[in-house]
Amino acid sequence: MTDQAKQDENKLIAERRGKLAQIRENCSANGHPNKFNRKHYAADLQAAHGEKDKETLEAETELYSIAGRVMAKRGPFLVLQDMTGRIQAYAEKSVQKEIKANLGGVLDIGDIIGVTGTMHKSGKGDLYVNMNEYQLLTKSLRPLPEKFHGLQDTETKYRQRYVDLIINEETRTTFQIRSEIVSGIRSFLTERGFMEVETPMLQTIPGGATAKPFETHHNALDVEMFLRIAPELYLKRLVVGGFEKVFEINRNFRNEGLSTRHNPEFTMIEFYQAYADYNDLMNLTEDMLRTLAENVMGTSVIRNTVKNTDGEVVEEKFYDFGKPFTRLSMVDAILKYGNDLDETVLRNPEENLDALKAMAKQVGVKETEASKVWGAGKYICEIFEEVAEHMLDQPTFITEYPWEVSPLARRNDENPFITDRFEFFVGGRELANGFSELNDAEDQAARFRKQVEEKDAGDDEAMHFDEDYISALEYGLPPTAGEGIGIDRLVMLFTDSPTIKDVILFPHMRPLSE
Repeated sequence: MTDQAKQDENKLIAERRGKLAQIRENCSANGHPNKFNRKHYAADLQAAHGEKDKETLEAETELYSIAGRVMAKRGPFLVLQDMTGRIQAYAEKSVQKEIKANLGGVLDIGDIIGVTGTMHKSGKGDLYVNMNEYQLLTKSLRPLPEKFHGLQDTETKYRQRYVDLIINEETRTTFQIRSEIVSGIRSFLTERGFMEVETPMLQTIPGGATAKPFETHHNALDVEMFLRIAPELYLKRLVVGGFEKVFEINRNFRNEGLSTRHNPEFTMIEFYQAYADYNDLMNLTEDMLRTLAENVMGTSVIRNTVKNTDGEVVEEKFYDFGKPFTRLSMVDAILKYGNDLDETVLRNPEENLDALKAMAKQVGVKETEASKVWGAGKYICEIFEEVAEHMLDQPTFITEYPWEVSPLARRNDENPFITDRFEFFVGGRELANGFSELNDAEDQAARFRKQVEEKDAGDDEAMHFDEDYISALEYGLPPTAGEGIGIDRLVMLFTDSPTIKDVILFPHMRPLSE
C-alpha cells in the first residue's frame, strides 16, 4: 500500500471511529448490541419469493428478519450479505432520517445490521426487504476494498482471509466445496461400516511416513516429542485391537518446504480395512471419488484451467471421473512415457544396478549424499518421478512400488522386490497412497532397521524404529489394507485452484517484517 493510500485509509478509519463515538452516546448498548433475533436468510428468501410478482408481494403482510453486512449502497437501497448470499433492504425517508440521527450520518459499507420488514420487489424485479425496523449490530471501522477490484493482492488475501471471504464469492465457494468434500468422505465411509477415531498428534516417535517432523518438548513429562507426520501406525494399532474398519480425518505436520502443493500443516483422510487388500481399496477409492464429484460438483468431469500471468485462460483440461481409472505398474509407466529406456534393465533392476544408475543420471536424477545408499528400488522410483509422474493426466493408479520406498507395505507374494501398493494421480499430482499392510512383525522390524541406516546416512526424512508398533504386530494384525488421501490437493483439483494456499483458510506464511 502506498503512503497516500495509507493516509486515505487512516482518514476513513478516523471518520468511522467518530461515528462510533456518536453511536455510543446515542444508545444504551455501547454501540455493540449483544443479540439480534434473525429468523431468515438471504438465499431462502430469494428461493421462496424470487418468482413472485410485485403485486403479489405488496399484498403480503408477513414480517421477515434478516441480518448481514452492508456490501453496497444504491440510494435508499442497501445490499446485505449473509452466509447464504445477498438480498436488498430498502430504507424509506423516515428510516433514512432515523439512521442519520442515530448512527452518525449514514450506514457505511461493511457495517453489520439487522433488519425487519415485509417483502417487496423493485420496478426492475429485484427482491428487497422494506425496512420497518433496523438495528446496527457492529460498526465496521475499516473500509472494505474497492468493490470493482476487490481484494486483488494475493499475499493480503492469504494474510487477511477474513477480508477475502467478505469480498470474494469465489473464495467462499471454494471453502464451501471443501466442507462438502470432507462431509461427503465422512458419509461415504460411515455408510460402509467404518468407524471414525482420533489418534495422538503429539508423538514420541514420528511414524507412518517418510518426512521430517516438527520437534517440541513436553515439560511435564520432560521428553522430546514430535508433531505427527501421519496417523498410520496408531490406526493400525486399532485394527490389531479389533476395530476392523477405521478412519481419521487428520491434521499432519511436516517440517519441509513450501510450494504450490505443499504446506507444513495439511489435512488427510486415512482409512484402514481388515480382510481387504490394495485392490479392494483401489475399487473403493474409484467409487468414492466418482461419488464425490457427482454429489459435490454435480458432474463426473472436473474442469481445470491453465492461466497466464494476466489471469487469462490459455488451456482447459477435463478430468473424467466417470470412466474406469487407468491402472499401470511403475515400470510400465516408465516404459510408456520414457524415451526408449531399456526394458531389460527396468524389469531386472537388481541384476543391472550399474546400468540403472546410468539410466537415472540420463533422465535427470541428481546424485546426493543420501543417494550413496540407494538400492535398485529407490532408483526405479526416482526414474518414475522424472519421466512419468507429470504425464499422468487422467485418473490413474500406479502400482508395484519397490519395497525399498515402501517401508510399511506388504511385499508381493510372487515378486518380493515390489509391494502391493498404489498411488493415485490426476493431472500429474499425487492425491492418494494405499497398500496392503505389512503384518509380518519380523519383516517390519528389518524395514525399520533399513530406514534407520538411511537416517544415519543423512536422510532426515527416513523413519525411526518404533518398538511398540513391532510389539503390536507381534500380537497379530489381520490381513489389512490402508490408504491416505490428501484433502487439500483433492480440493485444489475440484475447485480449479492453482495453489494449496487457495484451499487452506489460513496458510502458513513468513511473518511480516517490523
